[in-house]
Amino acid sequence: MSRIINIDGVGKRRNRYSREVVLAIRELTQQNDVNDETKDLAAFIAMRLEEIFETIEITVTPWEKRDYWVKADRFRMEWAWSGKFAEEMRNAVFQDNWPQVAVISAKTAEKLKSVQVSERHRLGEPWHGAWHELEKSKNI
Repeated sequence: MSRIINIDGVGKRRNRYSREVVLAIRELTQQNDVNDETKDLAAFIAMRLEEIFETIEITVTPWEKRDYWVKADRFRMEWAWSGKFAEEMRNAVFQDNWPQVAVISAKTAEKLKSVQVSERHRLGEPWHGAWHELEKSKNI
């Protein structure tokens, strides 16, 4: 039996999620008023930041098995902001605190400033329907 190779590893997912967050922040900054798309964008950013945070432990577990404790701790510290920002964004969205959403988006953009998303990307607009999905997760 041959080895199964997972081509969509957590690193690739984290990179894709980061690019999607940057793209969503770009779109969010172009919004003039609060409408359904604005809510979708903010909810999408919160959910993607949560998913980025979830990839951290998956990434560092193999390193710790090999006793790369320092590398694992550095990685955790490098990405720890994602969980904090996700929770803050989620709370701000549910409280309709749009100035706070703008502040968190700016802080997130600063953390992801090295992420490049070209104008001719193939990511689409994955944030459509994110607001309803976030509301469903709130009720669970």
